[in-house]
Amino acid sequence: MKCIQTTDAVGHVLCHDITRIVKDVVKDAVFRKGHIVQEEDIPLLLSMGKDHLYVWEKDADTLHEDEAAQILYEVCRNENMHPTPVKEGKIELIADCDGLFQVDVDRLDAINELDEMMIATRHNNTAVKKGDRLLGTRIIPLVIDKKKMDQAREVAGDTPLVSLTPFQPMKAGIVTTGNEVYHGRIKDTFTPVILEKLAAYGIESCGHIICDDNLKRISDAILKLKEEGADMILCTGGMSVDPDDQTPGAIKASGAQIVTYGAPVLPGAMFLMAYFDDGTPIMGLPGCVMYAKATVFDLALPRIAAGVELTKRDFSRMGNGGFCLGCNTCHYPDCGFGKGA
Repeated sequence: MKCIQTTDAVGHVLCHDITRIVKDVVKDAVFRKGHIVQEEDIPLLLSMGKDHLYVWEKDADTLHEDEAAQILYEVCRNENMHPTPVKEGKIELIADCDGLFQVDVDRLDAINELDEMMIATRHNNTAVKKGDRLLGTRIIPLVIDKKKMDQAREVAGDTPLVSLTPFQPMKAGIVTTGNEVYHGRIKDTFTPVILEKLAAYGIESCGHIICDDNLKRISDAILKLKEEGADMILCTGGMSVDPDDQTPGAIKASGAQIVTYGAPVLPGAMFLMAYFDDGTPIMGLPGCVMYAKATVFDLALPRIAAGVELTKRDFSRMGNGGFCLGCNTCHYPDCGFGKGA
């Protein structure tokens, strides 16, 4: 810092907040630390009794917080998002569409371990709406060594740290299984729940087939919906190890390749994920999806709606945060369920 005449301060950076106090009117910081003094600021500063100011002396080896925040923004920025104007050394990214927000957590951690800088994001694999805030960047001090920001660029590499993938227009085929529904012994209360969850991502139903507990008929129904153009297929019920539950075997018999039968998530342990050779996803949904507000299906669906293919590792990582606490009043997604994956 150096102390200079206020009249000579145009273009210099303030090293401290300057508060204006007018009795019964205002008491607030008129100029924040980091503000670059403009010509029009001089009369106000003088009227506040500020004949001298402490300013930062810019040199070739250091960057102002605004410049550093711009670099952190640049290592994050990607399609379908835009930055806010830099304010007090901070830049945020805003979603330009509804979609799936994803973070490279390992690289994020590596940058945040460099000291004197930070990037704070939403959780990885979060469904967001257009206009949602995604992340914020800034450095901790007013100024920072250029070499540290070069190091941040190196750690980040050439690939943006985050992504926002728009939800795709899709149609879903639904296969309801179970003798009790097929023979009319009970009402199908599962399908309305599925339709509501799909609608949240703009997904419509293109077909619904009810089958009894017959492996071949279930498998044929799956293939019929696929041939009719379903972008995804959901099989409800029949997912336990009971001998009458034929859904897992029918999905396998349809020719789909099983990614996982079982997930480290409660509720939802009996979930099945598979794909056909052309990439069409097919899921076996356990009964908990019908009555629990948040299950493994709610963790998988946003990724599928964005066209992201799920792997065995994706499911194995859901165990961290995959235990629902069953709160009397459910606040999902504003809670910890699924936030570790």
